[in-house]
Amino acid sequence: MSVRMRVTKGHTGNRRSHHKIKLPRLSKCSNCGAYHIRHRVCPECGYYRGKQVIDVVALAEKQAKKAQAQQEESQSNEVGEDSKDDANKDDKDQESK
Repeated sequence: MSVRMRVTKGHTGNRRSHHKIKLPRLSKCSNCGAYHIRHRVCPECGYYRGKQVIDVVALAEKQAKKAQAQQEESQSNEVGEDSKDDANKDDKDQESK
């Protein structure tokens, strides 16, 4: 027998048969009753093991404020780019004359 032997497709498949992805274990939140991943904070209410760990309302407000600021910034950038494009067109027109 040689040191290196071919591993057939069947043996490879048998070895990989246990590599499947498993569904996450869910627990029911004792505070709000929503399901969450075990040993993690409940994303609905922010409680873990009967104690509030995260203020979900404040976090949601912060994310909304940040998204609004990004949206306003992107709109102001679009307006600024349009004026730059107009200025570039004017410069090209003057150069061609």
